[in-house]
Amino acid sequence: MRDERLKTLLKGGAIWGFILLELVFFEVAGRIWSLSGNAFVDLDNMLLLLKQAAPIGIIAVGMTVVMINGNIDLSVGATYALAGIVMLDSMSWPFMEALGAGAIPLAWGFALLTGALLGLINGLIVWKTGVDAFIVTLGAMLGFRGLVFMYNGEQPTYHLDWTMVDIAEAEILGLQTPALVFLAVVLGVWLLMTRTVHGRNAYAIGDNRDAAVNAGLRVGPHILINFVLIGVLAALSAVAFYSGSGSVNPNDGMLFELWAITAVVLGGTKLTGGRGSIIGTLGGVLAIQLLRMGLGHIGAQTETVNLVIGTILIAVLFLDRQLNRKGAEELKI
Repeated sequence: MRDERLKTLLKGGAIWGFILLELVFFEVAGRIWSLSGNAFVDLDNMLLLLKQAAPIGIIAVGMTVVMINGNIDLSVGATYALAGIVMLDSMSWPFMEALGAGAIPLAWGFALLTGALLGLINGLIVWKTGVDAFIVTLGAMLGFRGLVFMYNGEQPTYHLDWTMVDIAEAEILGLQTPALVFLAVVLGVWLLMTRTVHGRNAYAIGDNRDAAVNAGLRVGPHILINFVLIGVLAALSAVAFYSGSGSVNPNDGMLFELWAITAVVLGGTKLTGGRGSIIGTLGGVLAIQLLRMGLGHIGAQTETVNLVIGTILIAVLFLDRQLNRKGAEELKI
């Protein structure tokens, strides 16, 4: 029992140890190789880290729930872009223009409704057809991206509302709105997964779906709810980001699903479901953003960043598999 607790503690704390190692390394390396000569670990950098991590981070939190449940969603990047387009485009609709600043909450609502609808489509197909979520959402990724291009061709959707920008750039304790939304989502979904029946059921279904069915859990509706949740969070990510930028390109959000999955896996969530944590995903998101910022701080190119993160992900998956294999062998003995 003590060994099992120690193993769980090590797995949960590994990502935070890695983050600490990153901070130390980039602070020291920055003093040697950085052209700017500025410190890497300072308050402004850490606040910027949270803001830049927010778009992927909000999506990664939703991805964690879906993956704990034993599924995956590859369409979140396209959902993100389409929700952003709907939000900005709706601001130019005649009845919305007549509302002035009062149109902003409605535009946010249209974006969130778009995300919920796309998540509902994915969830219904997975539930009613029994087709693997990977295949369903892979098709949805292509289909939803097609809707993005159909909406406004290959031209960006642009609408800059200064009231919306002021809201997006508002600060509390140095944290801008996207970072605050990210942290609020982490807290809210953490409470959902640790303090509610829905959260406990997500783990049970992901760990053994057949046993969950035999126990009387309504697996189909449960899966549907989680796909709607990740759709809403992908749209919320778009709301948090595009409220400040005011412009959506048709290719925005591409590879977001891969970055989100990478963060979730680095945070300790199993690809096969049944295990994972929201706090671990927070660590995974911060670790990735620290790598991107840190490597940029010492002058590394983008391709180097991707290579390093990819290598680390493979190493983490390999170590996780070895630990699980060892545990399985001990059970057999």
